[in-house]
Parts: sequence; C-alpha cells; structure tokens
Amino acid sequence: MNNFIACAPCCWGVESATNVHNPLWTTVITEGKSAGYQGLELGPYGYMPLEGDRVSAAMVESGLRICAGTIFEPLSSIEHKESILTRAHDLCSMLKRIGSKKVVVIDCVNDRRSACAGLSDEAPRLDEQRWGTMMQTIREVATIAAHYGVRPVVHPHAGGYIEYRDEIDRMLADLTHHEVGLCLDTGHLHYAGMDPAQSLIEYASRLEYVHFKDINQAVFTQVIQNKVGFWQACAQGVMCPIGEGVIDYAAVYSALSQIGYSDWITIEQERDPKHSAGTLNDIKQSRDYLLEKGFG
Repeated sequence: MNNFIACAPCCWGVESATNVHNPLWTTVITEGKSAGYQGLELGPYGYMPLEGDRVSAAMVESGLRICAGTIFEPLSSIEHKESILTRAHDLCSMLKRIGSKKVVVIDCVNDRRSACAGLSDEAPRLDEQRWGTMMQTIREVATIAAHYGVRPVVHPHAGGYIEYRDEIDRMLADLTHHEVGLCLDTGHLHYAGMDPAQSLIEYASRLEYVHFKDINQAVFTQVIQNKVGFWQACAQGVMCPIGEGVIDYAAVYSALSQIGYSDWITIEQERDPKHSAGTLNDIKQSRDYLLEKGFG
C-alpha cells in the first residue's frame, strides 16, 4: 500500500499547548524522525510556533513534512465562536505558508460527554440549537480553510459531540462534500462501538484522511464499566502500541486497499505527557508493525 506514515504530538501526551509537562516541540520532531516516520501533525494550536518559519526550517533539516494541523475546540459553543474562527485564520495561514494541505476539525472533549465516551445509549446529544451552532461554526471554519487552500476534514472523537454513528451521519448530511471531508480514526471508531475496517469502507465516499491507534481491550473494558473520562482513560493506558491491542489491522489494511486509499496515515497514541519518555519506543514499535503488515 502506497501511503505516507506520520505521527502526532499526542503520542507524547501533547493535548494542550500550555501543559507544563509537554516535551519540547523539537523533541517531537527529532524522535518522530528517529522512529522512521515521514511526517508529523502540528498538534494543538500554539504548540509549534505559529509563525511557521522555525517549524519549516526544523522540518527541512529533519526531512519530515507537516501533514496536517488541528482545530480542537468546543464547536457548539457560541461564546467561543469568535476565538475559534480567529484561530482558524491563524492556523490555516500558517499551513499555507509551510505547504500543508489539511486541517483536522474536532469537537473537543467536554465534561458532559467524556464520562459517556463509548456509551452511546447514555451519552447526551446536543439540542437542535447547539447542533446548528456547531454545524455553522464548522461551515465557517471550512470557508476560512478554503480561502487559504487548505482542506478541512471533520474527525469524530470520543468525548465530543461528534462521536457516534448517528452523529457522524447527521454531520455528513448537514455539511456537503464541497465543504468538508471526513477523517476517521480507528481507535475512536472502536471506542464508539463501530467496526473500524467496515466503517472505512462505508464512509469511503467522504473519507480523506485516516488516523491509526490501538486499544488495550482489558483497560478499555474497565474504563467503560467505571465510566472513566476519556483523558483519564488515556492516562490509564487505554491506548497501546499498534499491534498490541484489539483492532484488526489486517482487516484495516484490506479495507484501505479495497477503497484505494493512498493519502497520509497518522499514528495517534494518547498518553499522559508525564510519561512521554516512553514515546519513542512505542511509536517505533507501531511503525515497525505497520511496515510488517504492508503499510507505507
């Protein structure tokens, strides 16, 4: 399979630019290269310098490419909308300057939904007004991205308001292919009770970007039973190196081959940033496993 394989700063536990335990962004680049990856995502807004020149220079030196940026925000909040759109301008402007073509749009983890991650029947849904606000915010982010020549892809995410099949289908019905593409993540699909390989096939007409992770089934069973919030579940090790978990990557390979997917695949393996010293070994293990299975 002819794919480029990248990794994301969340593999080092970087979920917020302000966490004092985050490793240096230059460490992420150095270790990503050392582990054999071809690219990186930017990570959360502001983690890598937004002016772009320093990032571009570091990437040229490493031989890596930035494959995507991320907007990870409370998209249904009207109070945050102005800030979200300002960040979208700043981020997409940077992506244009460094030659990256994708921005991943995610409704961020929130307290109301986090404990219900993986529990579709118990998870509260947005009312019509807030759903409409979220769709309009994504639509305006998409317009901004298009202005800079960047393609927005919406990422269903555990603990946010676009997580389960009904929410994915509703979002895709409300937002046209012209406006947004779809990013599917094997780990979040499993979290949502969906079959990752089959979902890649079912949503192939909108699929434009793929994230890989794997899930430790024993930990997953415990955190679901105990309604552990998503970030706490990550800290407890619900994500594991690819090949050690429950996700069938032979089936995922077959699915991506069947639909002819040939774009970037980005590894995401959330962890506590206080334990980022273990990242290099884990992401190298994941990369080696994928090479053995024919990816890349």
